[in-house]
Amino acid sequence: MPHVTFVHGIGNKPPRDQLLGIWERALAYDKGFDLGTRGVTSTMVYWADVMYPEPAEAEFEAAEEVPLAEQADIDLEWRPSLEGREGRFVEQLAGELGIDDVETQQPADETIGAEFERIPLPHWLKQRLMASLLRDVHHYLFDAEHSPRPGERYRVQEEIRCRMIEALESGSRQPGPHVVVSHSMGTVIAYDALKRVKDCPPVDGLMTIGSPLARQEIPDEFQPEWEPQSGFPTERLNGPWINVFDHFDPVVGSLPHVKRFYMKGGEEVVLDLNEQNWGKWRHNISKYLRGPELRKHLVDLLSG
Repeated sequence: MPHVTFVHGIGNKPPRDQLLGIWERALAYDKGFDLGTRGVTSTMVYWADVMYPEPAEAEFEAAEEVPLAEQADIDLEWRPSLEGREGRFVEQLAGELGIDDVETQQPADETIGAEFERIPLPHWLKQRLMASLLRDVHHYLFDAEHSPRPGERYRVQEEIRCRMIEALESGSRQPGPHVVVSHSMGTVIAYDALKRVKDCPPVDGLMTIGSPLARQEIPDEFQPEWEPQSGFPTERLNGPWINVFDHFDPVVGSLPHVKRFYMKGGEEVVLDLNEQNWGKWRHNISKYLRGPELRKHLVDLLSG
């Protein structure tokens, strides 16, 4: 029986089972790919509780505006205390994400390939969303300590890695194929496990969606295990890697193609797939999962 391990992205989320249901319904929407009727089992690697004090309400599925769960205020008081490599990483990525930019009035421009991304999102909202990405990426890559609620403290990378490996071990006990479908910050978590964790079980396919993996600051922190010529996680990925993006997804930014950063023996083997969404918030997973090209390639991965 095929199995999918989902990994969610930035922002607070509803409880795990509700979130899994949202993903499954989005994938099945409008005569899409219904996992249950096709005999595909699934699990969700849930890590929002590591970063947020309590789950968000599951009020959003319509995939039209920015989910309230992704609009939470992010405390950035941790930034000024960083020094050395961590400080440089955060300042460089914050600059690339435009977190510290002063608001300017710019006309909307949805010309693919424009030098600068122009998304008609309110400036304050885009900054808040990018601040969430910055915090999540930093805390994970540098294994920061974080206390989301009184009495609980996590080493972020250590905790999330454990959850990821546990989910992959469970999936590996299914007959297969076993495919990982990850979104946003979840793509960083999935890649890290497959490339850098020796005890990680192998999988048969990887799909990354709305990924920041081509932002140079991120793969730099995967060293020494990563280098562009051999970035493909050959040891634990036994099948294709499909990378799905929307040119106007602000998490992807102007760097949608990951194939040149994650080669196999110096050859570009990752399939970078453009799946344009709609509306103001192009990063939404419910929109991505309705994409016909994404669904087609997921069916192929699960067919072995």
